[in-house]
Amino acid sequence: MHMMTREEKYRLIEQARPGELAQLRDQVERSPWRQSYHIQAPTGLLNDPNGFSYYQGEYHLFYQWFPLGTEHGMKYWYHTKSSNLAVWEGLGIGIAPGGPYDSHGAYSGSAIEKDGQLYMMYTGNTRDEAWTRHPYQCLASMDADGRIVKLNRPVISSVPPGYTDHFRDPKVWKSGKDYYCVIGAQRTDLTGCAVLYRSEDLLDWTFMGEMKSGLSPFGYMWECPDYFELDESGVLIFSPQGLQADGDLYNNIYQTGYVIGQPLDLSTGEFRHGAFRELDRGFDFYAAQTTQGPDGRRILVAWMGLPDVAYPTDTHGWSGCLTIPRQLTIQGGNKLIQQPVPELAKLRKTQSGATLTLKDEVKHLNGFDGTSYELICEISMFDAEELGLEFRASGHEKTVLKYDTGQKKIILDRTFSGQAMDEINGNIRRCGFNADRLKFHLFVDTSSVEIFINDGEEVFTSRIFPDPASKEIRLFCSGGTAEFRVCKWDI
Repeated sequence: MHMMTREEKYRLIEQARPGELAQLRDQVERSPWRQSYHIQAPTGLLNDPNGFSYYQGEYHLFYQWFPLGTEHGMKYWYHTKSSNLAVWEGLGIGIAPGGPYDSHGAYSGSAIEKDGQLYMMYTGNTRDEAWTRHPYQCLASMDADGRIVKLNRPVISSVPPGYTDHFRDPKVWKSGKDYYCVIGAQRTDLTGCAVLYRSEDLLDWTFMGEMKSGLSPFGYMWECPDYFELDESGVLIFSPQGLQADGDLYNNIYQTGYVIGQPLDLSTGEFRHGAFRELDRGFDFYAAQTTQGPDGRRILVAWMGLPDVAYPTDTHGWSGCLTIPRQLTIQGGNKLIQQPVPELAKLRKTQSGATLTLKDEVKHLNGFDGTSYELICEISMFDAEELGLEFRASGHEKTVLKYDTGQKKIILDRTFSGQAMDEINGNIRRCGFNADRLKFHLFVDTSSVEIFINDGEEVFTSRIFPDPASKEIRLFCSGGTAEFRVCKWDI
């Protein structure tokens, strides 16, 4: 695979070589792993979701986009919108880099409505002649006709003393009359944290200091912080880099998780909270961002991918997609539950169902094959040692989701899922789970799976790259019996 030079990575789309984009589009079109219902880039690399918001009766969702290759290069904001969270329309470039304050990329950020306009606050990435990074926090606004204009100056023009140039990803919210934003940062001692700013008008911001959390030191950089309040609790979602693996925890190259506590004290910056928990137990989940729907729901979307990991589609001219939208609730005061938004039922087509009891066997469900579907598998009355399902399966391929009743663990195994993945993340994920009935709710697409266990108590999100002919769904149990009830909808 061709490794891009710095000059190639930091090209604007106008600097594409003659025929380069057409060739990329052609390459992408031939890829067997293009998704059927997930947001994905037309060409090149997609990463963090940005500017997730509800404005003028529609959801707007942008993503980080490098159009000219699958390496992290010159980032744009690509704009999509939806009236129903299920079907998304691609609108093209939302924010283009290349100005004095975003010369080397329009990096991640968020959006908020004010005075009938949607304001997008993002990190402008610049580099000087010595290739030293200088981040600026920039602002753009969109009117009701969808016209986006960048403010011609940064709204936060320097990094405060005590922090490195890893200073990015502003997430804005309103409390009372004022606006606040949290920014992911790295202290000069190379530990990660989040800092707070306040503004009356989104234009002039005052540094309030660090968000005083109970996590220090905790990794070397916090990316994509997102603070919100839900059920009278304060929640901070963020992506810490540099956590060491600990048993079944922190097995990905970088993590995304949350802490829940009392609402953030905006006068002191103090945030009293419980332990950090991972949001997702799978392999490919990062940079989650939330918004509030018009009905008050808190909705989350994340990048179904990770930085510094190679994916099989890299050689096909594209990489990355976003997760399906999930609604969040708090369980027991300290745990976030993620559930697929009910609007996704609009995608359902042909339905099939089956109920069966298995004893020490693997059963291929006839007529249940597919590459793009929603599946609910409920398992009860079991005394088996292991039980679960194999999907996207064939003679030589399968992705396995199972419950080990002895270890009391849910296990996702993609060892035989298809095209081998970058070994950096391994191929098996486990989490402790104690239940006498199981509900596996799967959203399978051409090259991904999102699994919600017992209505979102745990979630496993993963890319998989099977042969298009690997379509079988099989149920299995060993060392005893189990009762299965399965319902599937093609998408």
